[in-house]
Amino acid sequence: MTNTQAISTRREGRGRLTSQGYLGLLATQFLGAFNDNMLRWLAVPIGQRAMDPTLALTLGGISFVVPYLILAPMAGSFADRFSKRSVILACKLAEVVIVLLAILGLTTGNIPLLFAVVAMMGGQTALFAPAKFGSLPELLTPDRLSAGNGYMGLATVVACALGGVAGYQLYGVIEPAWSNGGSLAGLWPAAAALLVTAVAGVLASLPILRVPAADPARKLELNPVMATWPALRQLWSDVRLARTALGIGFFWSLAALAQLNIDQFGSNVLGLQKQDIGMLLALLVAGVGTGSVLAGWWSGGKVELGIVPLGAIGLIVSSIGLFVAGLGVDPTATGQTHTAFVATCIWLFLLGISGGLFSIPLDAYLQHRSDEKVRGTVLAGSNFVAFSMMLVALGAFYVMHGVLGLSPGMIFLLAGLSTIPVAAYILKLMPDLAFRCALWLATKTVYRLRVYGRENVPEQGGAVLVANHVSFVDGVLLLVSSSRLVRFIVYADYTRKPGLRLFARIMRVIPIRAADPPRAIIKALQTAREAVQNGEVICIFAEGQLTRTGQMQSFQPGIMKIVKGTGAPVVPVYLHGLWGSVFSYRGGRFFWKRPQKWPYPVSIHIGKPLIEPQNVHQIRQSVEQLGVEAYAMDQHSHKIPVRQFIRQSKRASSRTKVADSTGMELTGGRLLAGSLAMHRVLKREVLADDEMNVGVLLPPAVGGAVANLALALGRRVAVNLNYTMSDDVIDYCVEQAGIRHVLTSRRFLEKRPTTLKNVEFVFLEDLKEKVTAADKAFAAAGLYVLPASVLERMLGLHRIKPDDLLTIIFTSGSTGVPKGVMLSHRNIASNLDAVDQLLHLTHEDALLGVLPFFHSFGYTVTLWLPLAHRPSVAYHFNPLDARTVGKLCEKYKVTLMLATPTFLKNYLKRIEPKQLASVDMVVVGAEKLPLDLAAAFEEKFGIKPTEGYGTTELSPVAAVNVPDHRSSNTEQIGTKMGTVGRPVPGVAAKVICADTGEDLGIEKEGMLMISGPNVMLGYLNEPEKTAEVVREGWYFTGDCARLDKDGFIEITGRQSRFSKIGGEMVPHIRIEAELARIVEDPDEDEPELKVAVTAVSDERKGEKLIVLHKPLSRSIDEIRSTLRERGFPNLWIPAADAFVEVDHIPILGSGKLDLRELKRLAEESAQASVARTA
Repeated sequence: MTNTQAISTRREGRGRLTSQGYLGLLATQFLGAFNDNMLRWLAVPIGQRAMDPTLALTLGGISFVVPYLILAPMAGSFADRFSKRSVILACKLAEVVIVLLAILGLTTGNIPLLFAVVAMMGGQTALFAPAKFGSLPELLTPDRLSAGNGYMGLATVVACALGGVAGYQLYGVIEPAWSNGGSLAGLWPAAAALLVTAVAGVLASLPILRVPAADPARKLELNPVMATWPALRQLWSDVRLARTALGIGFFWSLAALAQLNIDQFGSNVLGLQKQDIGMLLALLVAGVGTGSVLAGWWSGGKVELGIVPLGAIGLIVSSIGLFVAGLGVDPTATGQTHTAFVATCIWLFLLGISGGLFSIPLDAYLQHRSDEKVRGTVLAGSNFVAFSMMLVALGAFYVMHGVLGLSPGMIFLLAGLSTIPVAAYILKLMPDLAFRCALWLATKTVYRLRVYGRENVPEQGGAVLVANHVSFVDGVLLLVSSSRLVRFIVYADYTRKPGLRLFARIMRVIPIRAADPPRAIIKALQTAREAVQNGEVICIFAEGQLTRTGQMQSFQPGIMKIVKGTGAPVVPVYLHGLWGSVFSYRGGRFFWKRPQKWPYPVSIHIGKPLIEPQNVHQIRQSVEQLGVEAYAMDQHSHKIPVRQFIRQSKRASSRTKVADSTGMELTGGRLLAGSLAMHRVLKREVLADDEMNVGVLLPPAVGGAVANLALALGRRVAVNLNYTMSDDVIDYCVEQAGIRHVLTSRRFLEKRPTTLKNVEFVFLEDLKEKVTAADKAFAAAGLYVLPASVLERMLGLHRIKPDDLLTIIFTSGSTGVPKGVMLSHRNIASNLDAVDQLLHLTHEDALLGVLPFFHSFGYTVTLWLPLAHRPSVAYHFNPLDARTVGKLCEKYKVTLMLATPTFLKNYLKRIEPKQLASVDMVVVGAEKLPLDLAAAFEEKFGIKPTEGYGTTELSPVAAVNVPDHRSSNTEQIGTKMGTVGRPVPGVAAKVICADTGEDLGIEKEGMLMISGPNVMLGYLNEPEKTAEVVREGWYFTGDCARLDKDGFIEITGRQSRFSKIGGEMVPHIRIEAELARIVEDPDEDEPELKVAVTAVSDERKGEKLIVLHKPLSRSIDEIRSTLRERGFPNLWIPAADAFVEVDHIPILGSGKLDLRELKRLAEESAQASVARTA
């Protein structure tokens, strides 16, 4: 078997952004950056009083930067050798000592000591930096790393802004005391601020989690020169990391330049006082903080370098904007300076945003890509590069302003112009990343995208992503959601279209076309294979084309030619939520549709990689199973049927929504009003507050629908009771469900007299008489006045959770005592959405509702589908009353007929073709659809019936054949006769060995298992039986089936309908179908079954086949001879004495064989035969 595993190349953190360790580090960084800047911008204006202002500015910057150059490499070895928490704590304690020296310098008026203290603070920060940045990947998971860096950047720049403002303000406070020689009494505000902040930093560092040292055996490098070269060598050993470090250094050189230039710009251009200049600095760093957060957010849980070019362009534009803002401004002219001040504030903020967008992705990439064991060294090398470039920038500022006398505006202009070649180089290096970023920004405005399992894409090495294909934007969404660049295998004709040619060239797509000669196809697959072997990530939409039906199509085998023998992981991907979007085929066309939501919610689910998958089916099944998980996680798809009903009824307030054969018709508005009124009467007059389960004993009709709706509006559980069962069995169901009241009607009980124990009948006729004027007023307000959302809140429907119980449906009991199947709102809603998606239902569709509501198909599809979605419905209580059914279909223009093969035989003989002229789809279930019946029905009515599959435990629909015309589909297989179709969206199917549980794959017969949101909550009061049939989310159907290569399911039998005779499994259904064909009389107007097969115990062979039959036109010997002629094995041919004539074949109300009664009749016959023999 193939192993499934996650690919990871190094240990990563597991913390969240709200974890104690990360929040402690964030607070420590904030307080440290605040104190650094407060001290620096307090020392600089003090120094400007005693020396040239430009020199003081430059000296302040150099004092802070030079220690980085000296200590950065050494700091890296400390961060690798010791626990990073220990390094951080030591730095914060050192900060307290440094602050005490600063206070000494202030009180003694020693300016050289002040600048020396600034240098010491820079040294402490240099030692702190590698431990800080190196801690992030240890404290955060990779998908939170960009966001973590963003918040760290925000904390840093906010601290820098506030620290700068605080430094300038403290200077204003202590300036009089300083001018008078300085005293501790006059300087205490500055001393207290510095010392309190340093102590707070120590306390903030204590919660940081201790993580073991990355490389405890590493030798400490105490010689700065000797430590620098290894750090730089390590950095330059990976050219991508080296380029990243240069980019970070460029940012910090611009930042250093801007900090100094703002001081001169504010003084010389805008005429601001020293204490006011801090506000300009605050705007710049606030912008950097905003940009940092935006970068983390826009990265979408991955490291997104494509944002960097956008930041570079912003730096250019903003720098030039600052130059323009300062042109021709007279500092003494109030009007000019005000306008220039506003413009400067805007451009400084934008400059800061651009800087954040530029730097944060680079920081995240450097941390993420560097190996854990040398991460501290790499970061130290990067810091050395950055602060070397900062030192150059500081020197350049002094030359430009102090020597050459350039204006501050001109310096901003030169800074912007110098960024142009940097931006050009970045775009040349990674046009694909920049293009991806642009696509991301575009898609962000249209789609609300969530990505799950991004960590399953390997960080390094080749991989193949295999995804389902739902819309034209699938590739774009996958591209922007991956942390790695992805090359796509694309239909060749698309790459030649003018709008897509540039995209194809930049993203290096691999074109392929099925119609090309084999050599061209092989070449395309070989190109993809080579890309994988070269360590690239390839994505293929293995269906080969967009789905036209909403169901996942078969996967093409070419994918195996790409991955086989490469050892590269195959990563399954499922795109969820795109069906119905503008770019999908929903409605029979692409593009020209109105968006249903804005932004449109979409999720991408990335599964665990498969290593060396055995076949395409295994990959397809992995993608299909991801679809199950996607639906379970998608909060947008967890609709509540009764809430959908309210909205649909309001939309169809004047259109007929439900009707029945008695002539009753209700529009959507009258249906909603009537249901609201009945809900109020039931709540007031009948049901206790704690009475959740309420019985319903009504046929499929308008009254039955209103009763179910009234209970749903009251958040109660409707239990539709099977009136074809005996009273004893109904009493059993009532007792199991704890039912106290049963809603019914006198008219119904006249036709089906029923006496039940321990329950009270509530008659609809009586409820109607109890409706008050207040009830009618509330119903009218609910329909015409109250918005749906308000009405839902008034009824408490907003409190319904998807997994709350909606109904209990008792099984037919064909093989034993009925079991109560508990179905939730999620169960029913998922089925409704799947059917609506596959059949492309519109308001012009009308359903035929002849299946009773106690039948799961009747409850879900003929009750809730028209109520919660757009179609209407016409009900009739007797599905075998073909003449009334025909009239109903003709009158209400029925388009969708849901029936059983037994019903179709009846309709075939007794309904005229013109009566079904509007019907364009017939779906059958409950029993196998004979192909000759399907052909005869198509010949008479022009409609080919298709088969679906489900069970009560599956809510009930699990699979269905979709006629091509329902989706205007002419290119894909939607139907295969002889099968029950493909699984509906959100549902997965597999076939296993009943004995071992082994997954048998395709084209092998075994037990059918179904997984999805439609799997029941469980059996009522029977947890043991629930555990027997629901195993790890998979429902054991008990049906024997086979999956084909296209994903269609063929039901080969029911486990309970096999006999083990002489050690061989003998299928009842197969024998039964053949017998039915042999004894069929084409001229006979008889819809009922004539034969049924069961078995009784036999001492000699274990079991013995028994055939129950009605009077036959052919002899038993002829029948047995015909079976033999048709190739049936002897064990499959019933003995002559196994044929038992009966008056009728027992059938349940649902149209299924009553297997329990069938077996009872067979056993009675066997016992009578034994008695006669004795």
